[in-house]
Order: sequence, then C-alpha cells, then structure tokens
Amino acid sequence: MTIELEELLDAAHKAFPPDKPVPRDESWARVVTLGWLMLDLPEDRGGLGLPPAAVATILFAQGRVLATAPLIPALLGLQAIAASPALVDRDGWIARICGGEYVPLHLLPSAVTARADGALDGRIAGVFEADMTSHILAGMAGRYALIPLDAAGVEVVERPLWDESRRLFDVVLTGYAIDPALVVAEGAAASALHETISPAAQLALAADSLGGASALLEMTVKYLKVRSQFARPLALFQALKHRCADLKVALSAAEALLWSRADSATTPLEMGAMKALATTTAKAIAEEAIQLHGGIGLTDEHPCHRYMKRAFLNAALCGDADHWNGANGRHLLDPPG
Repeated sequence: MTIELEELLDAAHKAFPPDKPVPRDESWARVVTLGWLMLDLPEDRGGLGLPPAAVATILFAQGRVLATAPLIPALLGLQAIAASPALVDRDGWIARICGGEYVPLHLLPSAVTARADGALDGRIAGVFEADMTSHILAGMAGRYALIPLDAAGVEVVERPLWDESRRLFDVVLTGYAIDPALVVAEGAAASALHETISPAAQLALAADSLGGASALLEMTVKYLKVRSQFARPLALFQALKHRCADLKVALSAAEALLWSRADSATTPLEMGAMKALATTTAKAIAEEAIQLHGGIGLTDEHPCHRYMKRAFLNAALCGDADHWNGANGRHLLDPPG
C-alpha cells in the first residue's frame, strides 16, 4: 500500500474509530462530508478521479468497523450514472448524488419481465437502505433505469436480515411503466455497463469483507493473550497458535490478491474470483473467531457474531463463491477463441 493510500486509511480510521459505533444517518453524513461519494468519479464529471485502490482502502476501513453507511451501493449507482450514454440530465443527477442524495444500485439479481405494452412485473432484490432514497438504479429486462419509489406500480418490501449493520429491501413492480427520461442504458449499452460495474462491485465487497476479517482476527488474538486457562494465557497453547497462524496466512494471501487486483485492470471473471477468495476467507475467519473466543463468542453481547453475519451476507451478494468459481472454471476449460 502506497503512502497516499496509507494516509487515506488513517483518515478513515479517524472518521470512524473502532470503539465508537456511528448510527446510520450520522455515518452517511460523514461519508458525504468527506467526499467519499466522489472517490472514483472522473475529474471531468466533478469527482476526485482516484484509482480503484483508493476506493478499496476506504471500504476496507469501513468493513473493519462494520460501518452502517451504504457506501458500496451508492458508489456503484453513481459510477453507472456517470457512465450512462442515455440518461437525461445526467450531470444534474451526478451533482445531486455528490451532494448527498442516495441513489443505490441493487446487489442481488432482479427477476423482472415485460408485458406486451412494455410495463414491468417482478422483483428487484438486494436494495440496501431503500428507506433513505427516493430513487434506485436497477438492471432489469435488458436495461438499466432509475426507478422512483413513489411511482405507481412500485412497492418497497423490507427483507429481514441476520446482519444488523444493514437493512435490505426488495422493490416489487406491478405494471410499472419506465419513464424514458430515467433510462440509463439499454440493449448492448446495458450489457457494456454491467461489464463496467461488475469488477467495481466485486472489489468493493472483497475490501469490506477483508477489512472485517482483519479486525476480527486482531480482536481474537488479543483475547487469547488475556484469557487464561490452567494459569496460562490461551495464546501460549500451541494448537491455538497454529490455528491463528493459519488464519493469518489465509488473510494475508487474500489481501495480497485484493491489492494486486485493485492496482491493475482486470476482467469481471478475475475480480469475481478474487471476491470469492476474499469472502470465503472472511467467513472462515469469522467462524474460527467464534470458536476461539469460547463461550463468549456465542453471545449477542460480543461483536463476533456481527462480523460473521456481515461476512456471510457479503459472500452472497453479486454472485457467491460457487458462481464465480464455476464461471472461472468453465472459462479456463474452454477459453474464448
């Protein structure tokens, strides 16, 4: 990690200290004030024009503290709108979002079909914090479009979550007619937009997951140093030291792949494979951390379970490990050309 990224990470730690949980609305206000919504927005669009590694650095820090601000879907929504070849008043939308308006992209597949008259029916899944927004950006039926949540034929349904650090909603469409002025991309342009957004989504989820895993592993090692059994700290037991060492090796390997992929242009498949490794590693560390904390790790009062729940949800978003490992396996067995 370069000096500039280290400074960015330090700023994130100061804004969101680990010992002071920040409520969602205040967390969002801090994100807006710090200009993080503009991190990877091109400079000619009014953004900071920073590389993907800078975004990953901020999201890594957000994962460490289980931040409640929905920064990932907001960044992805803004990236898609900035790249839109068709959206009416695109610059106006960019200015609104950079000013703090929340316009998220959903992070689970949609199941939407079009009627003969073009009206849409179905469900757009995986919209985080939909109660904060008036519009969402959705990929559906061969196009990306902004959907006003107060429009006729649109219903917002909260999906109960294990992960208390976030709220997830589905948007249900019943005969919804898309406003042509809110179409972001369609046809081949929509497919190209998806190929652009997908690597950013995988990088974001991987960074959040590994940030949480690193914080949880540090917490676990610290606990083993102070918890005693048979008049000896648990950290002196060889079997436990080996388990922690194995987790550290796995985390270091996943982090190395994260930062190498963040610094270079990669395909959606390569980023998907990186995300699969990151989320699988985060899940393994979370499960082991609960075991290594003993009885206290199973209680609601201890933060172990919160990291585990976030890790498991991240693993399911934007394609799980089975999806990406299978896709990469098929690509290697039968490469194009």
